[in-house]
Amino acid sequence: MAVQFLGKTLNNPMVLASGVLGNSRDILERVHENGCGLVTMKSIGPEPRDGHKNPTVIDLGSGMINAVGLPTPGYLNMDNEWEALEKRKFPIIASIYGGSVEEFQKVARFVSSKKPDFIEINISCPNSEKHGMIFGVNPESSRDVVLAVKKVINVPLIAKLTPQALDIGEIAKACEDAGADAVCAINTLGPGMIIDIESHMPILAFKKGGLSGPMIKPVAVRCVFDIYKAVKIPIIGLGGITTGEDAIEMIMAGASLVGIGSAVRYRGIDVFAKVAKEMNSWLSDHNLSMEDIKGVAHKKQ
Repeated sequence: MAVQFLGKTLNNPMVLASGVLGNSRDILERVHENGCGLVTMKSIGPEPRDGHKNPTVIDLGSGMINAVGLPTPGYLNMDNEWEALEKRKFPIIASIYGGSVEEFQKVARFVSSKKPDFIEINISCPNSEKHGMIFGVNPESSRDVVLAVKKVINVPLIAKLTPQALDIGEIAKACEDAGADAVCAINTLGPGMIIDIESHMPILAFKKGGLSGPMIKPVAVRCVFDIYKAVKIPIIGLGGITTGEDAIEMIMAGASLVGIGSAVRYRGIDVFAKVAKEMNSWLSDHNLSMEDIKGVAHKKQ
């Protein structure tokens, strides 16, 4: 099920979402070997950051809530990782974040020099006070980050969007107009909170966190549907994708590629191969191709 994406040929439309399995070449290569067409590195920031104290991730059964808090060694402290990744034989997205437009640009310039296949700007994290969706809820600030980053990179740019935007289609269009080559939607939904009724306290150390997993899939599908109506650039659709049928639904909403994150926990590291096989089976049973179903939900209106 090879697919074309921004000038690259991918083995299939499966994408590892950022923040799930880190930046080690060994683990990213293992993900690729287990059926992932395109792997995303954990978001890289401007300064070393420990993230939030434990507990940071709670399994809610129908999904998870997390407040990991964008931990990073900082973009200048990853020589070993970059050296190992130079020898990779699989495509990667380098995800970056910053607390200002200037920080995004500084990190992007450096990361671009390491020759990832794509750069993703994370303007959508719901569990960091300074970084994240403060940019992605506003079309002007989203545009400003895209414009600044596009000036200093020589690889395609992907903007990762937040479902918290009042009009995610408007945000996507602002990114497209500023030069984004694709968008990724959605990041975790939130912030949310769970309280331990015995201790009378929020369970997460950061108190609030982002929701992921099957429970957010309907929101993710709606967001991709809205974005598809607003832009011409490709969409990586993610949020609650666990099965091949989930992936088919996302592509019908308008996604070109399908991201997987929490499902690694639920179905194992070979979830990518499993979902790709399930997609192929469904398409074969219905005598359809990926091209036949992409955005088809819009044609039935």
